[in-house]
Amino acid sequence: MQRAAATKQARLANSRSERITKALLICGVFAGPLYGIVGAIQLLTRPGFDVRYNMLSQMSLGDQGWIQVANFLVSGLLVVAGAVGMRRALGSSPASTWGPRLVGVYGLGLIAAAIFSADPGFGFPPGTPAGPPTTMSTHSLLHFVSALFGFFAVIGACVVFARRFAKLGQRGWATFSVVTGVFFLVAFLGTASGSGGVTFTLALWGALALAWVWLSAVSAKLID
Repeated sequence: MQRAAATKQARLANSRSERITKALLICGVFAGPLYGIVGAIQLLTRPGFDVRYNMLSQMSLGDQGWIQVANFLVSGLLVVAGAVGMRRALGSSPASTWGPRLVGVYGLGLIAAAIFSADPGFGFPPGTPAGPPTTMSTHSLLHFVSALFGFFAVIGACVVFARRFAKLGQRGWATFSVVTGVFFLVAFLGTASGSGGVTFTLALWGALALAWVWLSAVSAKLID
C-alpha cells in the first residue's frame, strides 16, 4: 500500500512538473507574436516613423511611448519564463546549460530596454530633426548596452542550439539555427557600424523577426 501510494504521488508530481514546464515554454512561444503584433500596430498608427531609418526602440518615446515600454517588459518576462521552461525540458541533454541561460539574457535585455529608452532621431518622434542624434544620452547608452548583450545572447543561443540539433541529427533545425544566428550577427554589426545605411537597417528588422520566429519555434519544439 505504501509503495503504491508513493508511486501515485510520484506520478502526480511528475505530471504537475510537466504542466509547469509546458506553461513556461508556451510563454516562450507567444513572446515573439506578442512583440511583433504590438510593434506592427504601432507602425500603422504612429506618424513619423520610417522603418528605413528608425528602430522599434524609438517607439518608447513620445506620448504613446508607454505602449512599447510595456511591449519590451512583457515580452522580456515571457522570454525569461520560456528560458526557465527550456532548462526544465532539456534536463541534462545537450544545450541544457548555456542554451536557456543565453535565451534568459536576451529576455533580461528586453526588460532593460523597457527601463532605458533610446534617443530621438531620424525625425522621430515628430518634430525631431532629421538624421542621427548628435549626442548620446546616458539612458540611450544603457539602452544600447542592453541591446548589445541581448542580441549577442540570442546569437549565442542560436549557436548552442545548432550544436544540439547537429548532435541529434536534426539537420534542418541545425541549419535554421545557424542561418538565424549568422544573419542576425551580420545585420547587427552592419547597423552598429553606421556604414550600411538603409540596407543594414532593413536587414536588422528582418533579423529580429527571424530571431523571434526561431525562439518561438524552438520553444514549441521542446513542448513535444
